[in-house]
Amino acid sequence: MSDHLYIIIPLLAGFLLDCLIGDPHFLPHPIRLFGKAISYGEAKLNRGRNRKLKGALLASCLILSTYLILKLGFTVLSAYQNLYLLISSVFVFYGLANRSLIQEALRVIIKLEKEGLEAGRQQLSMIVGRETEQLNENQIRTTVLETLAENLSDGVIAPLFFYFIGGVPAMLAYKMANTLDSMIGYKNVRYKDFGLFAAKLDDVLNFIPARLTAILMAVVSFNFQTVKFIFKYGQKHSSPNAGYPEAALAGILNCRFGGPNRYHGVLIEKPFIGENPRPVSTKDVHKTCVINVAVTLFFIGVFILCLV
Repeated sequence: MSDHLYIIIPLLAGFLLDCLIGDPHFLPHPIRLFGKAISYGEAKLNRGRNRKLKGALLASCLILSTYLILKLGFTVLSAYQNLYLLISSVFVFYGLANRSLIQEALRVIIKLEKEGLEAGRQQLSMIVGRETEQLNENQIRTTVLETLAENLSDGVIAPLFFYFIGGVPAMLAYKMANTLDSMIGYKNVRYKDFGLFAAKLDDVLNFIPARLTAILMAVVSFNFQTVKFIFKYGQKHSSPNAGYPEAALAGILNCRFGGPNRYHGVLIEKPFIGENPRPVSTKDVHKTCVINVAVTLFFIGVFILCLV
């Protein structure tokens, strides 16, 4: 079998599995194992002096061990072709999160429209870190759109990017780094020192994927004027990366994101991304879901064409 097929078959099979079943809670998932390892390490190390150093050591050890264990495992499995392809496919499936991202976004909209504002707020609180208790309907829809854009980069394009660079080991090592950032990469009292390395590393790892995601969004939407919009507003976000896919979506939909939001009881003033403060609609959410799928398919298709 061609070496390229060892890359292409797990990629297509894993993507198809994600499309079909998403992230069912009854299945074991390595991200849950990552979370337990991070929680255990944080509880043991995030105390006393040298918290920055201890946080950096924990993140480095977890990321490197994830890569090395999987690299060794797949080296051994390479002698068993069918088993290698099967397990690789399962790990690619575990590394992607587009179906679950879209499902969670649509659940918020369904709750909002069928059960009212409070139900929409509660459902939204399950997928975002900001406070949702005082959000109105338009703010809920806007937050869903921002989440879809940002997580298309973090949850889909970035894992695929690292899969293309280094296969399943690199893909899952990235997922460990991203999980570290999502758990300890905050600027609050508890994590500002201990999670500093994890947060900065996540910024570095997502630098190219975030900008690539934004460009791909413009391409699949046939909206090439959005490219200027991306680089005009992308850097306005407090994150060095999240603003780029958000700016792309704001340009495509001709709307505006950003502004002040509360996180963990603190009001954070964020600049606006975009120019048109129009109310967004459920139709905008559905269009964004289509864009997410189109970007993923386009990226996978281009990569396969480069291989064959």
